Amino acid sequence: MNGERSPTDLLEKTLARAKRDVATVKATGHSIVSPLDGMKIRDIELHTDERGNVFEIFDRRWNWHPDPIVFAYCFTVRPGVVKGWGLHKEHEDRYVLLQGELELVVYDVRPDSKTKGEVRKIHLSEQNRQLVNIPRFVWHADRNIGSKDALVVNFPTAPYDHANPDKYRLSVDTDLIPHSFGNSKGW
Repeated sequence: MNGERSPTDLLEKTLARAKRDVATVKATGHSIVSPLDGMKIRDIELHTDERGNVFEIFDRRWNWHPDPIVFAYCFTVRPGVVKGWGLHKEHEDRYVLLQGELELVVYDVRPDSKTKGEVRKIHLSEQNRQLVNIPRFVWHADRNIGSKDALVVNFPTAPYDHANPDKYRLSVDTDLIPHSFGNSKGW
């Protein structure tokens, strides 16, 4: 064979370096990613007809979160950009994605949490909207994985304090959090 490799050798060599995919969904098609301790994720039902669609963002009758809505704002994330890492000591964030595709990455550093030291990636999209809360003392970052601006409404459990913001930041490429955003830009 004059030093040529057989097709079997090539197969074995490439498979030796390959990484096998890990499961991301159950046989039912539902995500196997479980939220961090204290996080809740609620599917948002979309109602569509020939005129368009409507979906409810929050209803206290859902008993989804014990704190009332006291403040709300929207933010956007441009395609390929990361906003984060951020953490709050005094309040929780509660997100609903309205437009686009977003990867919400959370890192649990709470000393008494069952999921301390764990990272989770939650994918939010306008095709499958969800309501997500991010507990206090959980680092979180938002990465736009779509091709248009991601538009998110947040209604945290406390109003924004302009004089003394409850916001702590780490750079997106910090070595303190075991997650990499690759070449994505942001802060």
